[in-house]
Amino acid sequence: MTIVTAAEAAYVVAALLFILSLAGLSQHRTSRSGVVWGITGMVIALAATVGLASRNITSTGLVLIAVAMALGAGIGLWRARVVEMTGMPELIAIMHSLVGLAAAFVGWNGYLDVDAELSGSLLGIHHAEVFIGVFIGAVTFTGSVVAYLKLSARIDSRPLTLPGKHILNVSALVAFVALTVAFVARPGMGLLIAVTVIALALGAHLVASIGGGDMPVVVSMLNSYSGWAAAASGFLLANNLLIVTGALVGSSGAYLSYIMCKAMNRSFISVIAGGFGTPAAEDDGEQGEHQEINAEETAELLRDATSVIIAPGYGMAVAQAQYPVAELARKLRERGVEVRFGIHPVAGRLPGHMNVLLAEANVPYDIVLEMDEINDDFPATSVVLVIGANDTVNPAAIDNPASPIAGMPVLHVWEAAHVVVFKRSMAVGYAGVQNPLFFRENTQMLFGDAKQRVEDILRGLDALDTPVPEMAGTSR
Repeated sequence: MTIVTAAEAAYVVAALLFILSLAGLSQHRTSRSGVVWGITGMVIALAATVGLASRNITSTGLVLIAVAMALGAGIGLWRARVVEMTGMPELIAIMHSLVGLAAAFVGWNGYLDVDAELSGSLLGIHHAEVFIGVFIGAVTFTGSVVAYLKLSARIDSRPLTLPGKHILNVSALVAFVALTVAFVARPGMGLLIAVTVIALALGAHLVASIGGGDMPVVVSMLNSYSGWAAAASGFLLANNLLIVTGALVGSSGAYLSYIMCKAMNRSFISVIAGGFGTPAAEDDGEQGEHQEINAEETAELLRDATSVIIAPGYGMAVAQAQYPVAELARKLRERGVEVRFGIHPVAGRLPGHMNVLLAEANVPYDIVLEMDEINDDFPATSVVLVIGANDTVNPAAIDNPASPIAGMPVLHVWEAAHVVVFKRSMAVGYAGVQNPLFFRENTQMLFGDAKQRVEDILRGLDALDTPVPEMAGTSR
């Protein structure tokens, strides 16, 4: 067996392992095995690729490859160890940008280093691959950078609304098609520079036009873009595994975005076009008087409850409150209280954010329910604890057709007997929309750090369980 056939066989094994990895990651119970399959496949793929490269590369080149891989692995391990769950969305976004940048570089290299054996129609196909690869990679790069800046609050999360923004996007796509035809007919560096600049501007504008409340969909869509960028690189490098894995990432990211768009009542086509970022409303002030509650009173509410639903959001992740929340759920269940978690599809800043946090805290999978599974149960619920969520529990999505989030399905928490909202202040959420829930008669606000407040509630429950000692000398 030659090195080439061995590498191709290894690529087939790696591709199958990547498919098993995706299947494993689709469910909580099999997610760990899914990660193991993915890591194993990547190790096999890297070993096969280095083996192939060793045929036509000098020892110095192999040393440079080893150094680059060691640096990359070191940085990756370091970031994996230090990043907090609250920082995962922006970390994923910046990783997508690197994939896009690499794809753009591969495209440029494909133009500068053309195989002398290519001619005729094959050369034209090669030039088309170069142009398309550079375009997809550049769009992914700047789009991911803007997403990173928004998610990390380095720029305003509100959508950018340039005059005629849709015309700008369409014009960029038309220019790309025209330039592609011209480049295939007569390649030139000027055309490649032009499409690179257009793609960089388009990627930045597409994501900048999307509001903060829709950023979870953007993250999954950029994941799809990075996959297609990798597939484009695979065609240029004649690497079958890169084509397969890029297609897997691209298609799975697109399908996830489609599912999330359906859950949010958004148009999938609008996501791709970057045009669904409706300008967020300015904070229109408080809409009445809100009621406050303290941790001790919340503990009393929970003690007397028969059923409790917890609706977590990004604020729970910021406060790292998942562990005391899990302990609270455990204590209430020991008291015979029915406790469940209601998860909105876009709770947090990336798909599955809350599910990962709760799994990390060992919350049983069977009490973590999706929005569609639990929305009908709120009217029969004694107490709902909204911990760090805002836009995903906003009744304005249903009651106010003029709201920027109008039509987005939300958790109907206000239908419960009592609602306790954990927040640091009365400020609006990430989408910049005021929440009428805070001013309803059955809603009470518990202000402060979510982790500290939950810990206070736990102490309050323990105090309620502790018998009060009798005074000395009291007659029986």
